[in-house]
Amino acid sequence: MLKLALAAGAVLLGMPLLLILVGGQPTSSSSETPLDGAPSAYARRDIPPHYLRLYLQAAQTCPGLPWSVLAAIGSVESDHGRSRLPGIRSGENSAGAGGPMQFLAATWATYGTDGDRDGRKDRYAPADAIHGAANYLCANKAGKGGKHLYRALFRYNHADWYVRKVLAQAAKYATPQASGRGAIAIRAALSKLGTPYSWGGGRPSGPSYGIEHGAHIKGFDCSGLTQFAWAQAGVRIDRVAADQFDDGPRIPLNALQPGDLLFFAHNPSNPRSIHHVGLYLGRGRMVHAPQTGDVVRIAQFKGNAYRERQYAGATRPAPRTSRQI
Repeated sequence: MLKLALAAGAVLLGMPLLLILVGGQPTSSSSETPLDGAPSAYARRDIPPHYLRLYLQAAQTCPGLPWSVLAAIGSVESDHGRSRLPGIRSGENSAGAGGPMQFLAATWATYGTDGDRDGRKDRYAPADAIHGAANYLCANKAGKGGKHLYRALFRYNHADWYVRKVLAQAAKYATPQASGRGAIAIRAALSKLGTPYSWGGGRPSGPSYGIEHGAHIKGFDCSGLTQFAWAQAGVRIDRVAADQFDDGPRIPLNALQPGDLLFFAHNPSNPRSIHHVGLYLGRGRMVHAPQTGDVVRIAQFKGNAYRERQYAGATRPAPRTSRQI
């Protein structure tokens, strides 16, 4: 449960444990640890989809904070809201903590966040609680990783066993992923899981209303999502899937990295017939905006006969200033 911060001296007593947890010496950034990868198969089985989206989204509000750490806290504190123990959905436990992320009322008064933007800060609402936890951890410099992450978790619950348990669970939730622009792009796409599909929707700044049958839906179509994701990595790519095929070098299947763009065509030998694009996630999976009536989701493309039959190739977007002419 979330407790008020201890004195700095008490926090430092736990520091030797950190050297064990992160492989011998503190790291300067959480992106250097294995905690910030894409959701593992285990994570997708264990975490309810709406909670997974919230963890990914809330982590975006604190640069450097691994989404898997938020998810691990949610697991330890309330089994992602599924626990039947007192104080999860209402009331408080014996220590006075409440909600799926187990906030004390006094701590919530300082760090509580209106994550679902309904005008209220409610520690029992999953979106508010998860965003509040991200706010609390960020205020305690968890985004800097290493010893800062350890200290922030120790402040969340003043016990070494708790820090060990959270970090171990976080490591199980995260699949190690590439660094650099591709990693940023894939994190951006994952933060939009569950966003509605909207024909013509999406721009570099985020979801938008589309055109024709997407005119009343705020969201992304396939190429709107990829354009948004790569914009967060500082790379400008074209808006239409067929044009995005020329926004970087071709990448063979055996060299794919997270964030690479996967293209699908009615006639795979004709790039102008490309009609769909997604972002490679790893292990034969992709993140994409599939079709009207669906949402941004993770899907398998290797082993999917339809996708494999229409697969036209992959590219790795590159900054326009560095492209060869």
